[in-house]
Amino acid sequence: MKIPRGEALGFLETLGMVPALEGADKMLKAADVELVSYENIGSTLVTIIVTGDVAACQAAVDAGVAAARAIGKVTAHNVIPRPIRDVGDIVSVHDIDNY
Repeated sequence: MKIPRGEALGFLETLGMVPALEGADKMLKAADVELVSYENIGSTLVTIIVTGDVAACQAAVDAGVAAARAIGKVTAHNVIPRPIRDVGDIVSVHDIDNY
């Protein structure tokens, strides 16, 4: 998936898959965002990546962080508003549609 120009990227990283899935579920329900990818980083770290407009990504990440923290550990979270094309291309390499 190419990240459309003007869209944001939202990230949620957790320790373990269960809090990551809980966070992803809440992220997708909380705002108009689309799941781009999930990454098993290693050492049980899992990152969920979503895209949408800036406000939607922020709302989704906030909801995902709260949900994941309720049952596990959040190690990082961030929203990148309107990333440059090269960053979007990096994320697109790991698109869920490629699995």
